[in-house]
Amino acid sequence: MYTEFLRKVPLFAELPEADLNYICQTAQEVLLAAGEELFAEGSTGDLAYILKDGELEIIKQIDGRPVLLAVRGEPGEIIGEMALLVAAPRMASVRARTPTTMLALHHDKFNYLLSNPTAARIMLQTVLSRWRFTESLLYQNEKMAQLGALSAGIAHELNNPAAAVRRGANQLSDLIAEAQTAHAQLFMLDLTGEQQAALQTLAQQAQERTIQRMALSALERSDRETALESWLDDRGIDDSWELAPALVNLGYAINDLEALTRQFAAAHFAPLVRWLSAQGAVYALLAEIGEGAQRISDIVQALRTYVHLDQAPIQTVDVHQGLDNTLLILRSKLGSGVTVQREYSPDLPKIEAYASELNQVWTNIIDNAVDAMEGQGRITIRSRREGEWVVVEIEDDGPGIPPQHQERIFDSFFTTKPPGKGSGLGLHITYNIVVRKHRGDIKVFSRPGATCFQVWLPINFEAIPLGAQQG
Repeated sequence: MYTEFLRKVPLFAELPEADLNYICQTAQEVLLAAGEELFAEGSTGDLAYILKDGELEIIKQIDGRPVLLAVRGEPGEIIGEMALLVAAPRMASVRARTPTTMLALHHDKFNYLLSNPTAARIMLQTVLSRWRFTESLLYQNEKMAQLGALSAGIAHELNNPAAAVRRGANQLSDLIAEAQTAHAQLFMLDLTGEQQAALQTLAQQAQERTIQRMALSALERSDRETALESWLDDRGIDDSWELAPALVNLGYAINDLEALTRQFAAAHFAPLVRWLSAQGAVYALLAEIGEGAQRISDIVQALRTYVHLDQAPIQTVDVHQGLDNTLLILRSKLGSGVTVQREYSPDLPKIEAYASELNQVWTNIIDNAVDAMEGQGRITIRSRREGEWVVVEIEDDGPGIPPQHQERIFDSFFTTKPPGKGSGLGLHITYNIVVRKHRGDIKVFSRPGATCFQVWLPINFEAIPLGAQQG
């Protein structure tokens, strides 16, 4: 009953009559209502389908969201052939956009069909065309998804220092007013020229001590604050509990305050201590604002260097700087659960490379390592020189890659992650950047508790003949 229809399909057009009749007798008609799923991503495939009428949507889950890869509506189009050809789970889901009729071929009938040279050639052309289209589409999607993830990470990293700067700016006006009031009260007193000179020295010391802050443990700080608070209470100075922390921040101990009592009269001492505390608070807040602004500047500079804006594609690259910038950009993903250990060679030479794409290599490998460890563990990054090559090793202590998967991890669309998490292109892109674009090599060694990606990069890749990659 399907002979006339299939004879018009290029895939079947040149089959001998007996073969076409055999396929028609074994084909099964499949009817789908609009919105009904034909098969799900990740499922096992043993059937290929020939579209008779209707429209189908090809959908792939990437990082928890559906991505529409294609709409198939041409009568005679084949659906689901890839899983049969490569003996792999379904790479995407298929569902009916409209009421749809198809013919289902079991994998053995499908293989029988491909024994015909013309059908095999047509199938090869179809598969290659779809593969290139899907890879191109998902590559752009992967780039956009990675950009979104990096943007979210950068926003998270910028949020804390920006909040500190904003908070400090809001507090600074009140503290300056308090410092001015304390300064005015102090200079209303009858101070000698020697005492006024001493105040200038104290103000300078407050600024220097804020910059070179004394390192104290929480217990040491608490003990000093308690001691100063009691000492101030004994001399009838109000608000000692507010003044003591600021004085400790300035490095003052009881013996320092005792020395001041010998320079200033008892009536001068309470205004003097309040003035010192206000000076310390202002300088401390300015230092906090400065640290926040510096942190923002560091992140922006790291991002600029990471993407190498306004620079030529091929540059002289410091591999260590690229690794460090990548770690900074990914810090929100690393979180508190991942420890990074750097074992950098001190004499590693700079190399000629496509800098931003090389940073994408580090991003993909480190990002995969964090996912494999489920956000808990250690990443060790090593570097060394081997002749005219630079070698970078990125090792994690995660569960490892199963042996049967290690030979395929750089294949397009291959992933060990569950359906919907990742496109299966990250390591494929990494391979192409290292091997095809930089004429280097990338290897993986894995066992439970130790997975190491080893990247070989020529110091000058333009001097490496094609096909002469390391290893």
